[in-house]
Amino acid sequence: MNVLAPLAARYAYWPGLPAEDTALPEASPEEIRAMPIVMRLEKAEPPGRTPLLEAAATAAVALCLDERARPGGEWHDAVHAWVSGHIRKVARRARGAHWQAAQEFPGVTVTVDGAQARALVPGRVVEVPKEIARLQISGSDLPSDDPGPAPEDRPLLLLNPEVQMTVGKAAAQVGHGTMILAALLGPEQLAAWAEMGYACAVRTPTIDEWKQLHPGDDPAGAWHSRRVIAVRDAGFTEVDPGTVTVLARWP
Repeated sequence: MNVLAPLAARYAYWPGLPAEDTALPEASPEEIRAMPIVMRLEKAEPPGRTPLLEAAATAAVALCLDERARPGGEWHDAVHAWVSGHIRKVARRARGAHWQAAQEFPGVTVTVDGAQARALVPGRVVEVPKEIARLQISGSDLPSDDPGPAPEDRPLLLLNPEVQMTVGKAAAQVGHGTMILAALLGPEQLAAWAEMGYACAVRTPTIDEWKQLHPGDDPAGAWHSRRVIAVRDAGFTEVDPGTVTVLARWP
């Protein structure tokens, strides 16, 4: 059984919720769970924004589909409990010794064109290890880049061109996108994606391109006819509740 099955069930109704309902807490504060995403941002040689987002998006889904997250695996209970609620992610930045320390915690590190991100096994926010909790959340940003045309052989994640997001916020959102795609795909498609190391492309479309691809009020139809999904944020940070932050398209 795909550990992301609860996420597939949630997608059936989440896009249609009133905006204010997306922000309703799913648990008491001490029970809120999140996946830490640690981004490597070395001061002397910072990574490109696009490859860092692609690394974060791949790391998030790779952790969820790792054999250790399958039923009976050592990560399964933690991942299942997390995806059964809001799929919160907390992106943090690290460099030097702090980046190396993050490698000691259970998770998956992905490198794309020299940019690195590590998704850690999700857990209760109040129980985040001190070595991770001390890593900064705010202030993480990188300048826009020009990655060129997206490869056509991998999922494409499109950032909302009308919404400003820090690289940390965007990393969480594209991670949501790859997870929703994986939750809706069949076994053969997942196997094919796994062969590619869950590679994906992240781009920012024009406003017209965004509007043409947007599922509108028919997310199920958009998935079945065009293989497009929408990431709708609960609005806990940076954006308003109900904002569609990312569109993801299966090739």
